[in-house]
Amino acid sequence: MSSIQVADETFVAASAHDAPRVLADRSRWRRWWPDLHLTVVEDRVEQGMRWSISGGANGTMEVWLEEVLDGFVLHYFMHAEPAETDDGVAEGSARRRAAWLASANHRRRVAGRAMSTEVKDRLEAGRAAGEPAVGRG
Repeated sequence: MSSIQVADETFVAASAHDAPRVLADRSRWRRWWPDLHLTVVEDRVEQGMRWSISGGANGTMEVWLEEVLDGFVLHYFMHAEPAETDDGVAEGSARRRAAWLASANHRRRVAGRAMSTEVKDRLEAGRAAGEPAVGRG
């Protein structure tokens, strides 16, 4: 099992067919995950994207788009090991290492939430609460 395990989901009231233009924009990746180097493993277009990641963490990451009702659920997963630091954490006490890993997991969850919120905001732009999904007549 990986030390960093992130799973999150966000409902987006828009067509999943519009999501790839936001997700595939590599300029956003640096903003969402500034310390990671992403390599596309599988571009599944309207179903999402899978990456291998390195840098601040090493492992895999995925965004899966599942059509639901009049929109889609954006599922975000990360399975990784944090890059070791030279500040003694690796050799520190079990309690110190556990706190450090909890913090690493929290940072990755927050980054994933920022990404999914930006995708949601961009695709739902102009839609008032309670109105039909954007792009779905």
